[in-house]
Amino acid sequence: MQGKNILVIEDDAKIRRLLKLYLEKEGYDVVEAQNGEEGMEAFQKHDPCFVITDLMMPKLSGEDLCKWIRSEQKSDIPLIMLTAKVAEAERIEGLQMGADDYITKPFSPQEVVTRVNTVLRRTANRCSKISFKGLTIKPVRGEVKYNGTLISLTQHEFKLLYFFMRHPNQILSREQILGELYPNEEKSVIDRTVDVHVGKLREKIETPNEGACFFETIRGMGYRFVAY
Repeated sequence: MQGKNILVIEDDAKIRRLLKLYLEKEGYDVVEAQNGEEGMEAFQKHDPCFVITDLMMPKLSGEDLCKWIRSEQKSDIPLIMLTAKVAEAERIEGLQMGADDYITKPFSPQEVVTRVNTVLRRTANRCSKISFKGLTIKPVRGEVKYNGTLISLTQHEFKLLYFFMRHPNQILSREQILGELYPNEEKSVIDRTVDVHVGKLREKIETPNEGACFFETIRGMGYRFVAY
């Protein structure tokens, strides 16, 4: 599915549940965390397309979390900060450290949803991804992760995986795959090339992650990316 998962990090359980309710009504999948440290773990595990974080939290502040996302994770994921602080200088500081928007408490949950939609429209390319069963591909960034762990692929492996994930649960013939990988050289490559590329994907994604199963060989027909 196209990624629309949002990580909400807020130590006030009532606010957190309210935001989850309104965001899910809008069609988003919501992951919750009640402090900054849980937020870091959830960020790495779920690879969200958007983060909403409180500024003042136990264990790790929203400011430090934002710095960690931008610097250590090198992520430009859209991020909104929630805060009870009202001073203009503090809001500016939050934006300068990488937040895309700043919402002052108290606020309407619907206002947060509206702000999320607005930021996402402005940052659409930064959220572009496809995810199935813990496997995520970000075509704009050229990045692939399985359960938060980065997977290194060659150009052709990345292109093939992206082709598979755009056509989940569909049988793709070797001819279709060759046409995707080598659009100008179909006659100069052989079907065995496809088998080699799929084998490499299996080695890099399935082999080191016991139980992971994405690529199904359909005898006499081709391959299928198993998304469910």
